[in-house]
Order: sequence, then C-alpha cells, then structure tokens
Amino acid sequence: MTTSPTRPLPAVQLRVPTDEDARAWHRVFDDPEVMEFLGGPAELSLYEEFTARQRMHDAQLGYCLWTLLDGEGAVIGFTGAQPWPAEKEWGPVGQIEIGWRLGRRHWGRGYAYAAALATLERVREAGLSHVVAMINDENVRSIAVAERLGMTLAERFLLPSGTRYGRRYELSLQPG
Repeated sequence: MTTSPTRPLPAVQLRVPTDEDARAWHRVFDDPEVMEFLGGPAELSLYEEFTARQRMHDAQLGYCLWTLLDGEGAVIGFTGAQPWPAEKEWGPVGQIEIGWRLGRRHWGRGYAYAAALATLERVREAGLSHVVAMINDENVRSIAVAERLGMTLAERFLLPSGTRYGRRYELSLQPG
C-alpha cells in the first residue's frame, strides 16, 4: 500500500450515516457517470432505506457503509463494508464486501484510496479476517483502487445481465 511521493492522501472522516445523509448521498450520487455501473441515479427513498440499513449493520456488526467526509466535513460519498445480500442469487453470499462511491467532482484526488484504507483499518478492528470487492469489469477506477490496496483478482464472471462482466477481488486481513 503506497502513496504518491508527490501528493499525500487527502484527509477523510467516516461516520455512521444519519437520516440527513440520505439526502446528501442522493444529491452527491445524482449523476449518470457516478451511477454508470449501478443502473443509473436512484430515488431519495432508496437512500433513506439504504442509510437505515447501514445504521443497523453498524449497530449489529460494528461496520457498515459509512458516510465519507472530506477534511472540511463535507459529504463526498460513502465507503465501508457490508455483508453480501443473501437475497441476491449471485455473488459472494456470506462474505463481507468492501466498497466506495464518491461524487464525480471528488474523483482522481486520492479520496477513494484514502477511504478504502480507513475502511480496512476499521474492519480489521472489528475482527474481520477477509474481505471481497465486487467491481464491474469496465470500472477501471475502482479496479485501480482495489489493486492498489493489494487485493487479488479471484474471479472474473458474467454479470446477471448477461452482457457485462464483473470481477471479484479478495484480500486477507490476517497479519503477516
């Protein structure tokens, strides 16, 4: 895990999502480019349910998809970990997925990598020994973050749409 010798990582803060964060996430992610690999922009009600589920994960598991704040305290996205949904008929059911999503204007500035490092630190503290990242094959930015974290490509697979491929990356959190 390296940082650029010429550019330090930006400061980030993580917090358990609040009710107000549902509106902030909706605003930050209401962009076709941000949601390109996730079916396009979503309604506010989805983020209201999503933030409530993350608060439940945090209370029950000690981790969730946290609201990501820049050094000045502005909401710029989310990062964190959550169990892969059991109701999905594909993917790593029973495993813990890490992920990140940032508003478009924060891309290319080191925030995703800084956020992912903070996530790994927190999930290690929560006692996790292994995580995965599920990434669309065309999402070169997220692939770069996963590989920079030292994650290993475990599988390339056809997504349920039958037209695009995905990648499953893995990372052991065991010492040494």
